[in-house]
Amino acid sequence: MTERVSEQRVFFALWPNAGLRASLSALARRMPANGRPVPAEHLHLTLAFPGTVTAGKVAEMVERTDALRLPQIRLVLEELGWFRRPRVAWVGPAQAEPELEALAVRLNELCRATGVAMEDRPFRPHVTLRRFVTRFESVSIEPLDWRPREMVLIESGQGGHPGPYRVLHSWVLSG
Repeated sequence: MTERVSEQRVFFALWPNAGLRASLSALARRMPANGRPVPAEHLHLTLAFPGTVTAGKVAEMVERTDALRLPQIRLVLEELGWFRRPRVAWVGPAQAEPELEALAVRLNELCRATGVAMEDRPFRPHVTLRRFVTRFESVSIEPLDWRPREMVLIESGQGGHPGPYRVLHSWVLSG
């Protein structure tokens, strides 16, 4: 049991500012889907999900990320979508920006370099707005312009178990 406490469930993400977070939360409440809206304080765009790892691996990932040059990114969140299998409704860009894709690839490689087994799936940038969705209708929305200022490493829960979010580290996207 003691070993479990030294584990952390973590992910790298772009973190919206308060204004965008309020707009995303409002969109989540009015989108044509059932399910439960994601709490405003949990809204983010995941770049890499190492999952449950030791505190030592977290420290190594932070150190390696400190050495990265983090690009400035501009996103236009303009498309609503639904992933049936995880049952989530989301908003995202119609097309991923090359800088965003490159950052996600670098972070996944960085995680692998620390010995973390990462899922091998295509990167589909999105902000999850609702969970437990079984009914979804795609409609046009007013695009949301997002110029993220920071990337964060989030701990989700405690002792490797899902739960509330806590920012462990942040980096400025400076170009």
